[in-house]
Amino acid sequence: MAVDIKKSKASQDFVPLQEIRDGIAITKDKSMHIVLMASSLNFALKSVDEQDAIISQYQNFLNSLDYSVQFFIQSRKLDIESYLDTLRESLEEQSNELIRIQTREYIEFIKSFVKSANIVSKTFYVITSYIPPLVSSRKKKNGGLLASLSGILQTSKPNEEGKYIPDEEFEEYKIQLWQRVNSTATGLARAGVRVVPLNTEELIELYFSLFNPGETERGSAPQIG
Repeated sequence: MAVDIKKSKASQDFVPLQEIRDGIAITKDKSMHIVLMASSLNFALKSVDEQDAIISQYQNFLNSLDYSVQFFIQSRKLDIESYLDTLRESLEEQSNELIRIQTREYIEFIKSFVKSANIVSKTFYVITSYIPPLVSSRKKKNGGLLASLSGILQTSKPNEEGKYIPDEEFEEYKIQLWQRVNSTATGLARAGVRVVPLNTEELIELYFSLFNPGETERGSAPQIG
């Protein structure tokens, strides 16, 4: 079957992102989003009273929201290459032959175990969003889910500096968004969940891994202390 190349679309047309600026993801409808990486919580190991307290605080957090948040869990195969590289370096520097043999066997054991067990790591994210007033009023005027989707796919034109939202408006909207982020972080902290916002580089890495699941992920995610 012949494919009409002229009618084919570029891959960028299917990506809802317009730009990433100051750690904020801006979609094609000019809505702004900050992604928070969240710590995990071993709920099963808590006492009954602690579990009840966590549930109560989380319920209070949800009831206090007057804006929408999204929860996202990313599962990916555990990458142990950096750990194995460290072991290989230690192996090269080791002079004791017995320890060299044990280290070599340990490396092979780790490789086979991770491969057979298909171990995955999970990362938890909370996305806090802000829709600028003009965008929000346009969506209400048009109405409906289809109108919202068409707004996301609508392409905005950048200014001379390549920015899709003017600096003055961006700074104003950013203040509103960060107020929501701080409120989200405070509410989750009361439930025992710590969060840290992703910066621009980390956002690029995250979205690249989401749109390119077959590629090897690079860089490192921020650590939550």
